[in-house]
Amino acid sequence: MDTRLDQETARWLRWDKNPLTLESAKQLIKDGNKEELQKCFGARMEFGTAGLRAAMGTGIARMNDLTIIQTTQGFCRYLEKQFSDLKQRGVVISFDARAHPPSGGNSKRFARLAATTFITQGIPVYLFSGITPTPFVPYTVLHLKLCAGIMITASHNPKQDNGYKVYWDNGAQITSPHDKAISQAIEENLEPWPQAWDDSLINGSPLLHDPSASINESYFEDLKKYCFHRSVNRETKVKFVHTSVHGVGHEFVQSAFKAFGFAPPEAVPEQKNPDPEFPTVKYPNPEEGKGVLTLSFALADKTKAKIILANDPDADRLAVAEKQDSGEWRVFSGNELGALLGWWLFTSWKEKNPDHSALKDLYMLSSTVSSKILRAIALKEGFHFEETLTGFKWMGNRAKQLIDQGKNVLFAFEEAIGYMCCPFVLDKDGVSAAVIIAELASFLATKNLSLSQQLKAIYVEYGYHITKASYFICHDQGTIKKLFENLRNYDGKNNYPKTCGRFEISGIRDLTTGYDDSQPDKKAVLPTSKSSQMITFTFANGGVATMRTSGTEPKIKYYSELCAPPGNSDPEQLKKELNELVSAIEEHFFQPQKYNLQPKAE
Repeated sequence: MDTRLDQETARWLRWDKNPLTLESAKQLIKDGNKEELQKCFGARMEFGTAGLRAAMGTGIARMNDLTIIQTTQGFCRYLEKQFSDLKQRGVVISFDARAHPPSGGNSKRFARLAATTFITQGIPVYLFSGITPTPFVPYTVLHLKLCAGIMITASHNPKQDNGYKVYWDNGAQITSPHDKAISQAIEENLEPWPQAWDDSLINGSPLLHDPSASINESYFEDLKKYCFHRSVNRETKVKFVHTSVHGVGHEFVQSAFKAFGFAPPEAVPEQKNPDPEFPTVKYPNPEEGKGVLTLSFALADKTKAKIILANDPDADRLAVAEKQDSGEWRVFSGNELGALLGWWLFTSWKEKNPDHSALKDLYMLSSTVSSKILRAIALKEGFHFEETLTGFKWMGNRAKQLIDQGKNVLFAFEEAIGYMCCPFVLDKDGVSAAVIIAELASFLATKNLSLSQQLKAIYVEYGYHITKASYFICHDQGTIKKLFENLRNYDGKNNYPKTCGRFEISGIRDLTTGYDDSQPDKKAVLPTSKSSQMITFTFANGGVATMRTSGTEPKIKYYSELCAPPGNSDPEQLKKELNELVSAIEEHFFQPQKYNLQPKAE
């Protein structure tokens, strides 16, 4: 074994006080299992802007008691440097329902160990006593004016994973260079502090607060401000089915419906209680579409419900399906829901603010790989639209800057079924989005319209926006680099491609290198990142396609969209054109045979 591994495992045996992960490490050493040792001890989990996400188990590459202690010690020292009033203000910590019996790790235990770290340093901790949706953490940071928030969750990842998500005092996720500085601080504070393992000491501590009851109350009070048609909701005949996919969402969505005057939605019984095994789904990710919704379809058919609302396990995302007149279920894409929610929030705002002068301070945001439909609505209606980099950390931070300048941020969304409908949470929130979609559906029903019909009306008024996104799987970083370098040197003379099959390229933006040929100085306006690959191609036919690497998965993703001007264009023709464009991109730019890429499993 190399000395680096020897050092890591020796320290582990000295420091780990969890009998299960300690035993597991001893066993690996005893068996001389080089491959597994390398996986668990070869490199520490990287602390990025999304915090940590990894499988639970033993070693520095995994989520476990010791790595949670080490991470929190580093984070704590960094916060002490950044905030002179940390001991007056404190931090909030919450958790989802994930657990991994083989290693004794679970979200609640991780949250308690993190709380112990802060409390031993004299820092107040607002620790939720039970599971909450992820958006409750950024909500609490703003509501109680705290310095930071930590959410222990792996969102919709496979069941063996867990994560550690961090919010700054502005209520948004951290951005660079905080992540680098926190990483550095973790490395400087690896040895557990004297009381690190004794989480019983927080029980009677005057520094420990449980915000559950008061935050629950104030969140739903704040949410009521976004209810525009309480009387319609009370009377509605539209029936809803809700699934929380074995996660935390059930009781919170029930409360949200109550806050809006609705009867409670029918909950999918097999999935409504938190279960870390996620027994009824292959992946607990509603983005995967129909597979996750099988039980919801069955319950909806039985109860004659027309709309299905599905949260991911930490309830920060939302998928929606609607029964069509044909009897088929239509699952809306994130972009389609973004169009519906953006249209609805603007329409509701306009009713309350007939005076047009307020339009100049009104903003909507979406990420650069999401549909440009909000841009089309903004152009026609006269409010502002801004695009950010991919990920809610960018939208949350930008929204906060705008709000601090006295602007009104009405809505932000990303195609990965994430929506920020209420700016009291500067992150995606699947609880508020669920009840707002329910109110939209109920309101439309009074006009004899379905969500699908309203979506079509939006496209006719503002122009069709047809999108298609998918990915290839690639586990080799070297191959990914080659594929993107080939696009930057397509003709062997350091030029980007000028065509893709029969499609002419009219513009290129490369956010890895900072190049944008639509700008006078050829420099991109959005921030660039050398560590991740991202190129956007604009086509002469009105198409846009972005290829990028994923920060959390071994995927090369693509997002494509065809935007038509307002008026009744032929959506089927547009779909056909987009499908041909996507095939050309797969064939000429991805070259799956050449690079040995696995397509998305259908």
